[in-house]
Amino acid sequence: MRRFRATAPALLAASVLVLTACGDDAAEPETDAGGGGDAAAADYPTESITLIVPYAAGGPTDLAGRTIGSCIEEELGQTVVVENREGASGSVGMQAMLAGGNDGYTLSLIAVPASATNPLQDDVGYTNEDYVPIAVVTEIPSALIVGADSQFSTAEEFFQYAEENPGELNVGVPGTTTSQAMELRRLAEEYGVEVTAVPFTGNAEMTTAILGGNVDAVFINSSQDVLENIEAGSFLPLAVSPAEPVDYIDAPTLAESGFPELTNSVSVFGLAAPAGVPDNVVSTLEETVDTCLQKDDVREQLGEQYVPDEFIDSDAFSSRIDSIIEAYGPILQE
Repeated sequence: MRRFRATAPALLAASVLVLTACGDDAAEPETDAGGGGDAAAADYPTESITLIVPYAAGGPTDLAGRTIGSCIEEELGQTVVVENREGASGSVGMQAMLAGGNDGYTLSLIAVPASATNPLQDDVGYTNEDYVPIAVVTEIPSALIVGADSQFSTAEEFFQYAEENPGELNVGVPGTTTSQAMELRRLAEEYGVEVTAVPFTGNAEMTTAILGGNVDAVFINSSQDVLENIEAGSFLPLAVSPAEPVDYIDAPTLAESGFPELTNSVSVFGLAAPAGVPDNVVSTLEETVDTCLQKDDVREQLGEQYVPDEFIDSDAFSSRIDSIIEAYGPILQE
């Protein structure tokens, strides 16, 4: 499902320009098919840009937003003002971005799959046709992790026990409608392996729970704090979520563990703009993010391991979102 950047409001505006020109004998003929808006966009940016981060300061989304925002500012020569608008699993921030207009001066650092799944389950004030994904900044895979003193040392042991004892194992997840929770539901529905998902608010709570023995495992974003616990020996990773192995986590993929469809639990942080943003603005931002992600200092701040090996542009980002909607939509709308 391809996302179109020229929306109905944009087409209506163009029609009004044409009608106005026809009705005014003294009017100059249009030399730019896109009108004055496209002419202004050709010089983009000419003023400061607001970058909405839909989560609180200090988290991985905020870090990615501030890092890429600083680089965009440096590359384009205009101030980038980062605003945290947390609330409703990112929906408050998305609404703030959309309210800023589609001229390219109000952007957001969205977190997928949340931004894509929110409108599938609630009336959150936007749909997945209301925004344009521009480029991926970072990807953080999920990992199924147990504590150092767990009875399980391999994914095979864990899933065999779960299959033989449906619902007995408690697995912490960062929320009831996160990709981790979705994948555990698919694990039961498509493969007949049932565990009990226990929702937490984030990595800190989940870490406390697994270290305290309050859950049997956690299915968690493998952010830097998790990697540090793995390195220290406090966490034992059993499996990772992407389709391809993760070279910095010594564990098989879920696909390699017998669940080939469970590959979507990867948190993707990327730049987005309201639908209708001019194509050349999207191109400018795509190229700028690509340039930024090649800079050593930017990669270091983001975490070298989280920067995609190959740049993910607007079309590829859109395709990623479409695949998530296809996978999780039926579950969320049951």
